[in-house]
Amino acid sequence: MKLVIVTGMSGAGKTVALKMLEDVGYYCVDNLPILLMREFASLLEGNSERNSDRVALGIDIRSGQDLPLFNDILKDWRRQGIDCRILFLDSSDEMLIKRYKETRRSHPLAGMNRIDQGILKEREKLAFLKEEADYIIDTSKLLTKDLRQEIEKLFLENQNFDNLFITVLSFGFKYGIPADADLVFDVRFLPNPYYVDELKDKTGENRAVQEYVMRGGTGYQFLTKLYDMIDFLIPNYVKEGKNQLVIAVGCTGGRHRSVTMAGALYQHLQVSRQLGLKLEHRDMDRNSR
Repeated sequence: MKLVIVTGMSGAGKTVALKMLEDVGYYCVDNLPILLMREFASLLEGNSERNSDRVALGIDIRSGQDLPLFNDILKDWRRQGIDCRILFLDSSDEMLIKRYKETRRSHPLAGMNRIDQGILKEREKLAFLKEEADYIIDTSKLLTKDLRQEIEKLFLENQNFDNLFITVLSFGFKYGIPADADLVFDVRFLPNPYYVDELKDKTGENRAVQEYVMRGGTGYQFLTKLYDMIDFLIPNYVKEGKNQLVIAVGCTGGRHRSVTMAGALYQHLQVSRQLGLKLEHRDMDRNSR
């Protein structure tokens, strides 16, 4: 089991970091009571399920008076040979104050005092964690995408991982555009097999339907342009930190043309790069018009 402790200053990005680790396959738990951590780690050590191979725990000032107890727990884990690493997220006082003012939140240790006094108290209480930290990231000048890149460099260990899961989704406009679609393509300009008696009751997964949709060459031209655009967009989405992409391809009923073109795009993405990838036909099995 690989265990990452995500800690640091309030407002420095711990919640964002935990979400990013979750996106790359870590089982994440935030603000687990300190007194339960030994038992939690023991349970995970004895669990052979895949979601316990890599675990991230969020620890911060919310642990209150129990926080110093974590020092002994950490020493015990390291004596036991548990692969435990500490990621400490820090930021300048000026940036932390700015973030608190922007969100209109009060610092958990400030009480009736000013934010900077709460920050000072927090630094004192977290000093032992920063001293033990394996990695310290200063987020003062980092954008979200920059923080993601730093975390991937530290914890993906040179794995070939684009951190992007793509769903290629066919649908019928008559049933509505998918609410979660990022990109929507309308293929109602292509030849429609619905008006051919022997093809009407078949779907875009059928070879004869696919050949009908592609006749005349317009479908091939469209796919060439579509592939070019998608191949351009994907690395830029990855660079910006996007981790979910839904590409929706629609025709009238979602049974023939959209299924054909979505299937072709799915095959192209399978060949061209290693991605998290899924093909879904939302309306293919609905009753035909």
